[in-house]
Amino acid sequence: MDYREAGVDVEAGRAFVQQIRGMVESTYRPGVLGKFGGFSGLFQIPAGYHEPILVSGTDGVGTKLKIAQVANRHDTVGIDLVAMCVNDVLTSGAEPLFFLDYLATGHLEPEQLAQVVSGISEGCRQAGCALLGGETAEMPGFYQPGEYDLAGFCVGVVEKSQLLDGSQVQIGDVAIGLGSQGVHSNGFSLVRKIISDRGFSWEEKPELFGGQTLAEAFLTPTQIYVKPILAARQAGLTIHGLAHITGGGLPENLPRCLGEGQAVRLNPNSWPVLPVFQWLATTGEVSEVAMFNTFNMGIGLVVIVPSDQAEQTMQWFTSQSLAAYAIGEVVSGAGELIGLPE
Repeated sequence: MDYREAGVDVEAGRAFVQQIRGMVESTYRPGVLGKFGGFSGLFQIPAGYHEPILVSGTDGVGTKLKIAQVANRHDTVGIDLVAMCVNDVLTSGAEPLFFLDYLATGHLEPEQLAQVVSGISEGCRQAGCALLGGETAEMPGFYQPGEYDLAGFCVGVVEKSQLLDGSQVQIGDVAIGLGSQGVHSNGFSLVRKIISDRGFSWEEKPELFGGQTLAEAFLTPTQIYVKPILAARQAGLTIHGLAHITGGGLPENLPRCLGEGQAVRLNPNSWPVLPVFQWLATTGEVSEVAMFNTFNMGIGLVVIVPSDQAEQTMQWFTSQSLAAYAIGEVVSGAGELIGLPE
């Protein structure tokens, strides 16, 4: 017997590594040391920091991968993987420096996984971070044919004096919501249940979706907010806090950027609900409370700013092609959100 008879094709693995070399190297930025294919990735902390703080984050894509595998479209979930990590790191005010991925499958299918890595590379380019390394694990019998799983890990850096940790947020600050591109990468167990229980095909095109199939609409990748946020700070805009709206929606994530004794009074009518959420609520008969506790509802990132800079900040993000809405105000409280459906 040999390893191939056991289900692991070593030669295919080597060929795959060479196939993705160009994609990986296209993400390199100043600070990358060493060469492609080493046992570890090397990165030098950028010059100019007096008290650099390293910030790390890790995440996956969840059951959104099931849709990619059913639709046989694998070029967007890699963007999701990067976005989920870099947006989290960004909330500390950090610039993402490098990213590593872990890709596991039962049987290595080079073309399929090359599409995945192309998405990871695109996500890294959008975030300005280097794809510094990764691991591709072929595990026969562990996954069904055509299935794979993804995990990612990101490291960023921020000057200690610029670190966002909740202490900067003040009563009276304004919460500005930046628009999402759709469901992003959370709530897909509910999405898939609605599609399955209501007997829909992923190729169907509901009228609300503007000609897109269900698969196309739900595979829309997570928005990466890194460059606009970092550019805003560099342009002199004051940001007191950031919240990435992921699993648990606004109720779970927005309070995480507040200080002690603070809450947010929200106006749920201050931003438009995207058609995809309208469709899910109607088709799945999902209550407003459950929708807000599961999905981002059209707000992918919340930026907390001083009230006298709110209008200027919204105009700035609009100029960066990001929808921006004044969705609430920081008030006294115990970390709750006031104004959402109950």
